[in-house]
Amino acid sequence: MTDLATADIDLIQRIIPHRYPFLLVDRVRDIDGTKSAVGLKNVSFNEPHFQGHFPGAPIMPGVTIVEAMAQTAAVMVGVAQDLADKQFRVYFMAIDSCKFRRKVVPGDVLEMAITTKRGGGKVWKFSGRATVDGELACEAEFTAMMELPA
Repeated sequence: MTDLATADIDLIQRIIPHRYPFLLVDRVRDIDGTKSAVGLKNVSFNEPHFQGHFPGAPIMPGVTIVEAMAQTAAVMVGVAQDLADKQFRVYFMAIDSCKFRRKVVPGDVLEMAITTKRGGGKVWKFSGRATVDGELACEAEFTAMMELPA
């Protein structure tokens, strides 16, 4: 059995360029090469989208849940391919079969299980499932282009 890798917030910020308020993953654990990983997002009331989504009943927007899954996938690939400090960029190409099953609210810990369906080269395809306390919140497949500077 191989040891699974972990990325703390420092390593995450060395791999992907996202910063507050759009850095949506706090930790990535159980990184098994480019096969799979689990991202964690501590959902806080202080996040700016909660001011307008929705006043008096804050709900994490679905698009930010999908973005958090994509950031988890990017960190997984970045750790596996030793891309820290290399100006790594990732761009969405497609989001498929996306379904939302429960609200994600302040105080929740969003756990995102990511699996690579197709990888290598520039175009990658992933499957993601986001849960809160074991309850499915969102599932989606997404395709991304991975880009390193020339």
